[in-house]
Amino acid sequence: MPIIDLSTAVDAAAWEPEPVIHDVMTPAQGAVHMAEEMALHFGVDFDPSVLPDGELLSVDTLKLTTHTGTHIDAPSHYGSKASYGVPRHIDEMPLDWFHRPAFCLDLRSAPGPTVDADFLDKELARIGYQPQPLDIVLLHTGASAWAGTPRYFTEFTGLDAGATNFLLDKGIRVIGTDAFSLDAPFGAMLKRYEETGDRGVLWPAHFTGRDREFCQIERLANLDALPQPYGFTVSCLPIKIKGAGAGWTRAVAIL
Repeated sequence: MPIIDLSTAVDAAAWEPEPVIHDVMTPAQGAVHMAEEMALHFGVDFDPSVLPDGELLSVDTLKLTTHTGTHIDAPSHYGSKASYGVPRHIDEMPLDWFHRPAFCLDLRSAPGPTVDADFLDKELARIGYQPQPLDIVLLHTGASAWAGTPRYFTEFTGLDAGATNFLLDKGIRVIGTDAFSLDAPFGAMLKRYEETGDRGVLWPAHFTGRDREFCQIERLANLDALPQPYGFTVSCLPIKIKGAGAGWTRAVAIL
């Protein structure tokens, strides 16, 4: 059963607007630390030099947001209120949303920073697929090629409100993208707002979640490794963080 990794690594060396801080306690440092902890909390004296090479266990400590790397946004990320009730946190979402048949739509020919429902409808016709309720949809924008660089945060394709609703109308509850966001880049949205004065152009995909419950996977990768646009399963169970608006995931495609 081939498994394709669709995840972006959490990498402290990669460029991020909010840099990842990754501190490593080596196995040798871990041995000394454990001896100190045993003495402090349990009153046990222990000489770490008796361990093989004086080493015990390494420990990694990271400081990062839940939106770093491949992650899933929960409904509570879109706002504290919703027209349908109280938005759920990531630890409250049904797990069967995140292990489902999936299909991939190619947005790389998009004429602008967003696509509409008509674009998605034509792409579905091109690949010859009819979405089923609770399918997971993956959006291939090509943006993952720039992951780890500033360009990744400024050049990608998002969905407008109509496109988001088009997918939700088909029973989809998890929408994934290989881009930084399901919406257009910040600059494109703000420029459109300045030109039109229309508040609806600001984060329309995210704010659709204030009326309709759904989750989005952001910062996927490796979508070009999928051998066909459908006929595979995506597993993307989110990390269970109590009361959080998002959680990291190791998203994979199972063929």
